[in-house]
Amino acid sequence: MQAYKLNATIDESGNLIIDEPLNIAPGKVEVIILQPVPSLKTYTEPQPEKPKRKSKVKAFEGLFENAPPTPPDFDPDQARWEALKEKHNL
Repeated sequence: MQAYKLNATIDESGNLIIDEPLNIAPGKVEVIILQPVPSLKTYTEPQPEKPKRKSKVKAFEGLFENAPPTPPDFDPDQARWEALKEKHNL
């Protein structure tokens, strides 16, 4: 499938109105709608200070300070497998 990004509007009756002409071949298409969600956060909350990550290797001392934390559901074996699949086109 070929992807196209364009702007559109949904009117009060729920109809999709495309704001610009399309230069694509006629036929069936699949439509995915992404609607921006307004943010409810009107002020910035103070962020807790991140714990500093220590390294025994002197060359890596400042490297981990700005690194994002690993997500709680991170699986290192799955990450290795995904990297190997990509590397060897599996």
